[in-house]
Amino acid sequence: MLARGAVLRFAVRLFIVIVVSSRSSSADDGGGGGGIDFIYQGFQHAANLTMDGSAKVLHGGALQLTNDSNRLVGHAFHAAPVRFLDDGAGGGGGGVVSSFSTAFVLDIVTVGSGGGHGLAFVVAPSITLPGASPEIYLGILGPHTNGNASDHVFAVEFDTVMDLEMNDTNGNHVGVDVNSLVSVVSEPVAYYAGDGSTKVPVQLESAQQILAWIDYDGGSSILNVTVAPATVTERPRRPLISTKLDLLPIFKENMYVGFSSATGKLASSHYILAWSFRTNGVARSIDLRRLPKVPRQSSPPPRLLIIKFAAVACAGTLTLIAAAMVAVLWLRRRAALADTLEEWELEHPQRIPYKELYKATKGFKESELLGAGGFGQVYRGVLRRRSGEAVAIKRISNGTRQGMREFVAEVASLGRMRHRNLVELRGWCKHDQDLLLVYEFMPGGSLDARLLEGCYDEEEARLVLWLGLMCSQARPEARPSMRQVCRYLDGEEMLQEDATPAAIFSGADSSDLFGGSFVVSMTSSSAGGTMSASSLQGGR
Repeated sequence: MLARGAVLRFAVRLFIVIVVSSRSSSADDGGGGGGIDFIYQGFQHAANLTMDGSAKVLHGGALQLTNDSNRLVGHAFHAAPVRFLDDGAGGGGGGVVSSFSTAFVLDIVTVGSGGGHGLAFVVAPSITLPGASPEIYLGILGPHTNGNASDHVFAVEFDTVMDLEMNDTNGNHVGVDVNSLVSVVSEPVAYYAGDGSTKVPVQLESAQQILAWIDYDGGSSILNVTVAPATVTERPRRPLISTKLDLLPIFKENMYVGFSSATGKLASSHYILAWSFRTNGVARSIDLRRLPKVPRQSSPPPRLLIIKFAAVACAGTLTLIAAAMVAVLWLRRRAALADTLEEWELEHPQRIPYKELYKATKGFKESELLGAGGFGQVYRGVLRRRSGEAVAIKRISNGTRQGMREFVAEVASLGRMRHRNLVELRGWCKHDQDLLLVYEFMPGGSLDARLLEGCYDEEEARLVLWLGLMCSQARPEARPSMRQVCRYLDGEEMLQEDATPAAIFSGADSSDLFGGSFVVSMTSSSAGGTMSASSLQGGR
């Protein structure tokens, strides 16, 4: 029997502990004469809380009075009334106002450079506040009720907008309101650190958890308001506001306690994370480790940052476009200078890459042009791969099949021979429509200048001129073969006595004159040829 009794007593005690623990998020009904004491350690299961307007409890347990929308009003009150006066004292009779103490954690989250308007702890005769308006009235009073003695409203406001109409201290203040939003006393938000000699400012719109304590002594009518960031480990010894305030004319016998908040053209999200209240005693301490989380909205970047980012993005885009254009131009140029060889080109040596000839003539610049003939232009160039050798590069127009035949003929014949009166072929190249022959550069000037200087006798000049005329005909079949030219130059074959210009060009149109490729040089050097005329196979 003793064992059963011990077990029964243990079970009863355990039940009492569970019941007391469950009261951490509920409240007394306040109907008795022994006062009221409740604590909301988060509002997830707050059955004794009544809300209206934009107020709601979030999933994590935070009480949200307003979000960041414009012109909102949100109220949240403890559902049971609180007895503040003794019987017979109501509305200013001879009685004493009960002492009370409250503590709560607030959090104001603002998106952008500034929000509004604020929130307040409220003691009112009803959970409905007739005529309450948003903006500067914080959802407590309105333009038609502000300042009326019949309101019986007491509030401590935490305001984030400076309103000249309400004589606000600044845009970040705590104020004590009695039947009006024009505070009877207000102070910029701050706390006194250490021994109370150092005042530390606190920013309400800092998205940080802020603790507030409001204590009223009914015997001395002293009201104390204290605030501090939740990161401060101990409650400041010195209150921010300490003022004498008689609430007897304001309070009725039974009043409701809670919170009100509002937004206007500027908006913030206003949260209460925990709340404790007690009459005739000190409110219970809030466990800061159990505070619910509130959603944090990322602030939009400043306008200057957006402009800088846009400028960097535009500059980066333009740089990429410019780099892409440079790359495309480089690839096009590289493709334009690339060589595609045909089968017949592989049979002939001494081919020089087009890219090298392009660079040698500085891109076939006009300043490098030596002259022009019927089949194209002749440019001066410098071959870097041959120790800066100066050459003459003949660029033949390939508008007809005849031009290609002439080109192949010169490559096949001139590339295999040397003669003191023939300009030596250094190399050749075919690139798309460009046919290029590379000769040794003759610095002696033009043929007519050499003749006028008297460097040759009459017979030699006559021979070279006649050969030049014969080789300059547009029709290949009318020209002498290279073997005949060499035989004429070596004296192995003589020109006919009737070799006159009329005879040479008989039957030819005047447009055919000087249309060929003149390869005869007026040099009198004694350089010997490496190939005799008799070994030539022909080629015009």
